[in-house]
Amino acid sequence: MAPRYNSYVGYFRRVYGERLQKVVVDAGFTCPNRDGKVSVGGCTYCDNAAFHPAYSTREISIARQIDEGIDFHRVRYRNAERFLAYFQPYSNTYAPLDVLRTRYEEALAHPRVAGIVIGTRPDCVDGEKLDYLASLAKEHIVIVEYGIESCYDATLKRINRGHDFAAAARAVADTASRGIRTGAHFILGLPGETKEQMLDMAGIINRLPLHSVKFHQLQIVKHTAMEKEFASRPEDFVRFSLEEYIDFFVDILERLRPDLYIERFAGEVPPRFVNSTPWGLIRNVELLRMLEKRLEERDTFQGRLQNSF
Repeated sequence: MAPRYNSYVGYFRRVYGERLQKVVVDAGFTCPNRDGKVSVGGCTYCDNAAFHPAYSTREISIARQIDEGIDFHRVRYRNAERFLAYFQPYSNTYAPLDVLRTRYEEALAHPRVAGIVIGTRPDCVDGEKLDYLASLAKEHIVIVEYGIESCYDATLKRINRGHDFAAAARAVADTASRGIRTGAHFILGLPGETKEQMLDMAGIINRLPLHSVKFHQLQIVKHTAMEKEFASRPEDFVRFSLEEYIDFFVDILERLRPDLYIERFAGEVPPRFVNSTPWGLIRNVELLRMLEKRLEERDTFQGRLQNSF
């Protein structure tokens, strides 16, 4: 039976014949909405430590971070032979090109690294940087992953992103036009957004030249501005039980075009960073099983309703 959704893990297995596991790298960057260039304080939901593994620390070299990351993942992925260096914390194109070149090429020089994944913001790229990444992509796997988070300008302003959706659409188009695999990240449940608005984002996402997409449910992280906002205006937030979220994401999948690769549909924040864990301590592998089961129960698949809205 054919898969009911387009898995990113499945893509790498088909194209490269193996799983390519990400290893997080902290290259020492920051963000323009933290250092004052665009704003200060960062995005209202963000604490990088909440998704930053212990082995990844800017105090040690990139090569050593990769070595320690490989050792960390060996427990779960014993058969993984090659890895992708994932420049994840903060905005990883927010530096002069010569700095980027040094740090990316240190990662690519590692004998077990097949390519790089660069997490960044839409307002932190330009033609010169993208041309350089396109040149790297001729010999290595290069993926640029943009934090877009929402398709609605009112939401982006409220969460202090410091850019509008048009900037995100331009960055995605400019990146994809150079033949670079382009991904995007979205958060479901941001304040002020209704379920209908979140579902409508699928149609907007379909019109972007994206290769892959990643979704997370909103998690309220301690000591963030979002935590204070949630405490004062909980009625502005759509909150999902686990079962509700699985069903809701199936609704989104039905609307997404079938060629989009789905990298993730939910996130895991370590319990110490949140005040509650309403879904329990469930791991991503179990979430995937639940999604696949619900798709079977509803006898549906990615893209089934793509042309209905």
